[in-house]
Amino acid sequence: MIPKNNSNVLKQLSFRLIVFSLFVILVSAACGKGSGGSGGGGPVTPPTPPPPTEDAIVFTYDIDPGSNIYAALGTTQEVKISVTSKMPTAGVITDIVVKKDSDGSTVSSSTLAASTMVPINGMISNLATNVVCTATITVKSATTATNTSTKTFKIARK
Repeated sequence: MIPKNNSNVLKQLSFRLIVFSLFVILVSAACGKGSGGSGGGGPVTPPTPPPPTEDAIVFTYDIDPGSNIYAALGTTQEVKISVTSKMPTAGVITDIVVKKDSDGSTVSSSTLAASTMVPINGMISNLATNVVCTATITVKSATTATNTSTKTFKIARK
């Protein structure tokens, strides 16, 4: 037979052991959920940093028709394009499209591969005598599709 004092001590120890066991079970269950944060459940992947932003593309070209139509001397016309803004690290892709003003048909079209060097040398071809055309030059970042700049001018073979 256990004396009464020892019986109370055993009841208190049993109660404390049960409370401690429940606490350990609850803490273990909470840490094992893995719902993010620092609660365990495996390694936490840090958020990926946003990509660096590029400066807006600004460019010039060496053909200057002023407010008139540029008079090409032959069936082809070279155009030099210079990016004056900070060059995107992967470079720029340049599109040159020339269409007849009379019917909108394409006279020449070229896409120049990504380049980080300036000037970028392009070529307008298939110009017919006294046929007024609109040349459109589009320079776009090789990595950021929304970073583009476009300019147009009139051109015709003399």
